[in-house]
Amino acid sequence: MHSCLLVDNGAARLLIDPGRFTFVEGLVSPDDFGPLDAIALTHHHLDHADPDPLAAIVQRTGAPLLGNQQTADHLREQDLTVTVLDPGEHHIGGMRIEAIPADHEPVLADQTPANTAYLIDGRILHCGDSLHPALFAHQGVDLLAVPVMAPYLTERLVAGFIAQLRPKAVLPLHDGYAKDFFVRQRYDTYRPYVERLGITWHELIEPGATATM
Repeated sequence: MHSCLLVDNGAARLLIDPGRFTFVEGLVSPDDFGPLDAIALTHHHLDHADPDPLAAIVQRTGAPLLGNQQTADHLREQDLTVTVLDPGEHHIGGMRIEAIPADHEPVLADQTPANTAYLIDGRILHCGDSLHPALFAHQGVDLLAVPVMAPYLTERLVAGFIAQLRPKAVLPLHDGYAKDFFVRQRYDTYRPYVERLGITWHELIEPGATATM
Protein backbone atom coordinates (compact mmCIF):
# COMPACT_ATOMS: atom_id res chain seq x y z
CA MET A 1 0.00 0.00 0.00
CA HIS A 2 1.47 3.30 -1.20
CA SER A 3 5.22 2.84 -0.58
CA CYS A 4 5.00 0.14 2.08
CA LEU A 5 6.64 -3.19 1.23
CA LEU A 6 7.33 -6.28 3.30
CA VAL A 7 10.41 -8.09 1.98
CA ASP A 8 10.94 -11.70 3.07
CA ASN A 9 14.01 -13.54 1.75
CA GLY A 10 13.42 -16.63 3.86
CA ALA A 11 16.09 -15.63 6.37
CA ALA A 12 14.81 -12.20 7.48
CA ARG A 13 11.77 -9.97 7.15
CA LEU A 14 12.12 -6.25 6.45
CA LEU A 15 9.23 -3.77 6.43
CA ILE A 16 9.81 -0.59 4.42
CA ASP A 17 7.94 2.73 4.76
CA PRO A 18 4.74 1.98 6.68
CA GLY A 19 3.19 5.43 6.23
CA ARG A 20 -0.16 7.10 6.71
CA PHE A 21 -1.73 6.06 3.40
CA THR A 22 -0.97 2.43 4.23
CA PHE A 23 -3.43 2.52 7.13
CA VAL A 24 -5.82 5.40 6.40
CA GLU A 25 -8.71 3.30 5.01
CA GLY A 26 -8.49 0.64 7.69
CA LEU A 27 -7.67 -2.08 5.14
CA VAL A 28 -4.29 -2.65 6.79
CA SER A 29 -3.54 -2.76 10.52
CA PRO A 30 -0.19 -2.49 12.33
CA ASP A 31 -0.95 -6.02 13.57
CA ASP A 32 -0.99 -7.49 10.05
CA PHE A 33 2.73 -7.78 9.35
CA GLY A 34 3.75 -10.72 11.52
CA PRO A 35 7.28 -11.01 12.94
CA LEU A 36 9.82 -8.49 11.67
CA ASP A 37 13.60 -8.20 11.86
CA ALA A 38 13.68 -4.47 11.07
CA ILE A 39 11.70 -1.53 9.73
CA ALA A 40 13.51 0.69 7.21
CA LEU A 41 12.36 4.25 6.53
CA THR A 42 13.42 6.12 3.39
CA HIS A 43 12.53 9.54 4.86
CA HIS A 44 10.32 11.19 7.45
CA HIS A 45 7.29 12.29 5.40
CA LEU A 46 4.06 10.99 6.96
CA ASP A 47 3.14 8.92 3.92
CA HIS A 48 6.34 6.92 4.53
CA ALA A 49 6.71 7.07 8.31
CA ASP A 50 3.54 7.49 10.37
CA PRO A 51 4.53 7.70 14.07
CA ASP A 52 1.43 6.08 15.59
CA PRO A 53 1.44 2.88 13.51
CA LEU A 54 5.22 2.76 13.77
CA ALA A 55 5.02 2.84 17.56
CA ALA A 56 2.42 0.06 17.53
CA ILE A 57 4.50 -2.12 15.20
CA VAL A 58 7.67 -1.60 17.22
CA GLN A 59 5.87 -2.36 20.48
CA ARG A 60 4.42 -5.59 19.07
CA THR A 61 7.46 -6.90 17.17
CA GLY A 62 10.44 -5.32 18.90
CA ALA A 63 11.86 -4.60 15.44
CA PRO A 64 14.37 -1.73 15.26
CA LEU A 65 13.62 1.34 13.16
CA LEU A 66 16.32 2.16 10.61
CA GLY A 67 16.82 5.38 8.66
CA ASN A 68 18.98 8.40 7.95
CA GLN A 69 19.98 11.04 10.49
CA GLN A 70 17.25 13.51 9.55
CA THR A 71 14.59 10.82 9.90
CA ALA A 72 16.01 9.85 13.29
CA ASP A 73 15.98 13.48 14.46
CA HIS A 74 12.40 13.99 13.28
CA LEU A 75 10.99 10.83 14.84
CA ARG A 76 12.84 11.42 18.10
CA GLU A 77 10.37 14.28 18.61
CA GLN A 78 7.64 11.61 18.45
CA ASP A 79 9.42 9.49 21.10
CA LEU A 80 10.61 6.96 18.50
CA THR A 81 14.21 5.77 18.35
CA VAL A 82 15.71 5.27 14.90
CA THR A 83 19.06 3.55 14.38
CA VAL A 84 20.96 5.66 11.85
CA LEU A 85 22.22 3.70 8.86
CA ASP A 86 25.32 5.26 7.37
CA PRO A 87 25.67 4.95 3.60
CA GLY A 88 26.90 1.51 2.65
CA GLU A 89 26.18 -2.11 3.40
CA HIS A 90 24.56 -3.46 6.55
CA HIS A 91 23.27 -6.87 7.65
CA ILE A 92 19.94 -7.53 9.33
CA GLY A 93 19.80 -11.18 10.27
CA GLY A 94 20.17 -13.06 7.01
CA MET A 95 19.49 -10.02 4.84
CA ARG A 96 21.96 -7.60 3.27
CA ILE A 97 20.85 -3.96 3.04
CA GLU A 98 22.73 -1.17 1.30
CA ALA A 99 21.73 2.36 2.33
CA ILE A 100 22.05 4.75 -0.63
CA PRO A 101 21.69 8.54 -0.24
CA ALA A 102 19.40 9.60 -3.10
CA ASP A 103 17.90 13.08 -3.16
CA HIS A 104 14.15 13.37 -2.65
CA GLU A 105 12.49 14.85 -5.73
CA PRO A 106 11.70 18.58 -5.41
CA VAL A 107 8.46 19.36 -3.56
CA LEU A 108 6.46 22.46 -2.62
CA ALA A 109 7.82 22.79 0.91
CA ASP A 110 10.28 24.87 2.89
CA GLN A 111 12.58 21.87 3.19
CA THR A 112 13.10 18.80 1.03
CA PRO A 113 13.78 15.79 3.26
CA ALA A 114 16.87 13.64 3.09
CA ASN A 115 15.93 10.42 1.30
CA THR A 116 17.67 7.05 1.57
CA ALA A 117 17.09 4.34 -1.02
CA TYR A 118 17.63 0.71 -0.04
CA LEU A 119 19.18 -2.09 -2.08
CA ILE A 120 18.19 -5.42 -0.55
CA ASP A 121 20.38 -8.48 -1.12
CA GLY A 122 21.70 -6.76 -4.23
CA ARG A 123 18.39 -7.55 -5.93
CA ILE A 124 15.58 -5.21 -4.85
CA LEU A 125 15.93 -1.42 -5.07
CA HIS A 126 13.36 0.65 -3.13
CA CYS A 127 13.83 4.26 -4.22
CA GLY A 128 11.73 6.02 -1.62
CA ASP A 129 10.81 9.34 -3.23
CA SER A 130 13.86 9.59 -5.48
CA LEU A 131 14.57 9.29 -9.18
CA HIS A 132 18.09 10.59 -8.65
CA PRO A 133 20.91 9.68 -11.06
CA ALA A 134 22.84 8.25 -8.08
CA LEU A 135 20.61 5.20 -8.49
CA PHE A 136 21.75 4.59 -12.07
CA ALA A 137 24.73 2.71 -10.61
CA HIS A 138 22.30 -0.16 -10.03
CA GLN A 139 21.31 -0.74 -13.63
CA GLY A 140 19.91 -4.19 -14.29
CA VAL A 141 18.70 -4.73 -10.71
CA ASP A 142 16.24 -7.61 -10.41
CA LEU A 143 13.35 -5.50 -9.08
CA LEU A 144 12.92 -1.73 -9.08
CA ALA A 145 10.29 -0.46 -6.61
CA VAL A 146 9.70 3.05 -7.93
CA PRO A 147 7.22 5.90 -7.35
CA VAL A 148 4.89 6.31 -10.32
CA MET A 149 2.37 8.88 -9.02
CA ALA A 150 3.32 11.96 -7.03
CA PRO A 151 3.16 15.77 -7.21
CA TYR A 152 6.88 15.83 -8.02
CA LEU A 153 6.89 13.62 -11.11
CA THR A 154 5.47 13.10 -14.59
CA GLU A 155 4.90 9.88 -16.49
CA ARG A 156 7.71 10.76 -18.88
CA LEU A 157 10.12 11.34 -16.01
CA VAL A 158 9.29 7.93 -14.51
CA ALA A 159 9.46 6.19 -17.89
CA GLY A 160 12.87 7.72 -18.60
CA PHE A 161 14.16 6.65 -15.19
CA ILE A 162 13.00 3.08 -15.74
CA ALA A 163 14.53 3.02 -19.22
CA GLN A 164 17.85 4.26 -17.84
CA LEU A 165 17.96 1.72 -15.00
CA ARG A 166 16.74 -1.21 -17.13
CA PRO A 167 15.68 -3.45 -14.22
CA LYS A 168 14.47 -6.97 -14.87
CA ALA A 169 11.13 -6.09 -13.24
CA VAL A 170 9.29 -3.00 -11.97
CA LEU A 171 7.00 -2.67 -8.96
CA PRO A 172 5.06 0.64 -9.05
CA LEU A 173 4.71 2.52 -5.76
CA HIS A 174 3.41 5.78 -4.29
CA ASP A 175 -0.20 5.43 -5.39
CA GLY A 176 -1.95 5.36 -2.02
CA TYR A 177 -3.66 8.73 -2.35
CA ALA A 178 -5.42 7.82 -5.62
CA LYS A 179 -8.69 5.96 -6.13
CA ASP A 180 -8.33 2.39 -7.39
CA PHE A 181 -9.85 3.19 -10.79
CA PHE A 182 -7.29 5.95 -11.31
CA VAL A 183 -4.43 3.72 -10.15
CA ARG A 184 -5.46 1.05 -12.64
CA GLN A 185 -5.70 3.62 -15.41
CA ARG A 186 -2.20 4.88 -14.70
CA TYR A 187 -0.87 1.32 -14.54
CA ASP A 188 -2.49 0.63 -17.91
CA THR A 189 -0.48 3.56 -19.29
CA TYR A 190 2.85 2.45 -17.85
CA ARG A 191 2.57 -1.30 -18.42
CA PRO A 192 2.86 -1.49 -22.24
CA TYR A 193 5.76 0.97 -22.25
CA VAL A 194 7.67 -1.03 -19.63
CA GLU A 195 6.93 -4.36 -21.27
CA ARG A 196 8.16 -3.06 -24.65
CA LEU A 197 11.52 -2.61 -22.94
CA GLY A 198 11.50 -6.31 -22.03
CA ILE A 199 10.85 -5.51 -18.36
CA THR A 200 8.32 -7.41 -16.24
CA TRP A 201 5.58 -5.24 -14.70
CA HIS A 202 4.22 -6.24 -11.27
CA GLU A 203 1.07 -4.79 -9.71
CA LEU A 204 0.31 -5.02 -5.99
CA ILE A 205 -2.88 -2.98 -5.69
CA GLU A 206 -4.77 -4.98 -3.08
CA PRO A 207 -3.52 -5.15 0.53
CA GLY A 208 -1.56 -8.34 1.10
CA ALA A 209 -0.81 -8.89 -2.60
CA THR A 210 2.58 -10.52 -3.22
CA ALA A 211 5.25 -10.89 -5.89
CA THR A 212 7.77 -13.73 -5.86
CA MET A 213 11.31 -13.50 -7.17
